[in-house]
Amino acid sequence: MSAAASPTTDVRRRSVRTAERRWGLLLAAPATLHTLLWIGVPIIVAFVLSFTAYDIIHAPEFSGFENYAIIFTDGLFWRSVLHNVIIAAVGIPISMFLALVFAVLLNRAIPGRGLFRVMVFLPHITATVAVAMIWLWIYNPSENGLMNVVLGVVGIGPLPFLTNPDLALASVILVTIWQGIGLKMLIYLAALQGVDGQLYEAADLDGASFVQKFTHVTVPMLRPATFFILITSLIANFQTFDLIYILTEGGPANSTSVVTYRIYQTAFQEFRVGLANAQSVILLLILIVLAFLSRRIVGGSDDD
Repeated sequence: MSAAASPTTDVRRRSVRTAERRWGLLLAAPATLHTLLWIGVPIIVAFVLSFTAYDIIHAPEFSGFENYAIIFTDGLFWRSVLHNVIIAAVGIPISMFLALVFAVLLNRAIPGRGLFRVMVFLPHITATVAVAMIWLWIYNPSENGLMNVVLGVVGIGPLPFLTNPDLALASVILVTIWQGIGLKMLIYLAALQGVDGQLYEAADLDGASFVQKFTHVTVPMLRPATFFILITSLIANFQTFDLIYILTEGGPANSTSVVTYRIYQTAFQEFRVGLANAQSVILLLILIVLAFLSRRIVGGSDDD
């Protein structure tokens, strides 16, 4: 009887899959059209303009690979890329570690847990412009700046945090760490909810300490979340603009210039729009590589 019913069942399953596929395409159509219109078209336009000499005033003129040749000899552009790499190499690991610590602590039943979660997450949902204005006050080079007031207690300062080339990049990194902890903590908190409590019970039976449970149970179980946070943070790092624009404008002496700010300078201060589009294409290629790594790493981690 089951053999006779099998063809009918297969037909029903195929019809259900077809209906689901049609509804899926229909529901995805608005977002797909939006993406093609507001992301796909600008990417195509940027790619075309990257092969032109264009200054906004005059019509674009085809220049071949001249813009890309300029980029590979543009020391300031690659210095900006280096600054992104430094910010990522220093700021992301520190913010990830602090986010993990906060997530583990705030996942426990402690008084005021909800309030502390909000306080840690608040910098992420605060507009970056507001965050930058707050830190401009904190970094005020006078003795009235909050950071210099704190350092003055121990006999240090006042220090010109944002106007000294030796301090400016480190000061920006500190802001990115402070602002980035909240979202990372939220992702870790969500991942912690999925960790099987029996693993901790087994560790308790084996006499494991808190540190041992953290290193041998918590950290390995959070590996997919860690990879996801790492790659998305790298991508977000290469898209940083408004924070740099308000805090330092890439200065002093281009010591805090990043890729997106360099593109802004090329397009709207030097009026070399064709070259700016070529720089944007290079940035897009960097982001594609990071997205590919994210897919491979996160996808591979699920199979372990």
